[in-house]
Amino acid sequence: MTLKKIKILDIFLIFGFCYLVHYLYMWLPNTLFSIFFPVNQSLWEHMKMLFTSILIVSFIDYIIFKKWHITNTNFSTNAFLSSSLSVPIFLFLHFVFDKQLGYHMIINIIILIFVIILSQIISYYVLQNKFLKHLGYISLISIVVIYIVLGLLTYYPPKNDVFYDKENNKYGINQYII
Repeated sequence: MTLKKIKILDIFLIFGFCYLVHYLYMWLPNTLFSIFFPVNQSLWEHMKMLFTSILIVSFIDYIIFKKWHITNTNFSTNAFLSSSLSVPIFLFLHFVFDKQLGYHMIINIIILIFVIILSQIISYYVLQNKFLKHLGYISLISIVVIYIVLGLLTYYPPKNDVFYDKENNKYGINQYII
């Protein structure tokens, strides 16, 4: 199996994991899951869904690469860049379309699919780049730092529209508006 075929398959896997990850905290609420999975319907919590899904599939790729002896020197950098760049790209596109057309779930799903495809294009090129192999440890540390920030913002969200769950009238985890 070629890297290109794996990346095409990854697009479908990430989208599937986004669906699964979206509900994991609701099904199994606990502190650990609150860091990795969305705890409410705010835009920010959905960025955790995207970030985590890409990382899960990146880890699956690592296993596939080992099994099929696909040379890979940029696994950590790939996981970091493809997942972390997807968040600001999604947020930018969301705000552009939301401002022009208003909120529509179907538009957000189309944006999600586009960002997933773009993340896998980024992943494809990062995995082929021989000059990024020295960024592995920095990338792993950065992923840990991002999850620390995600966890803190879940429990101590700023009072901002990005963190506001309109469905449940709350911010973060159990911070209801009175």
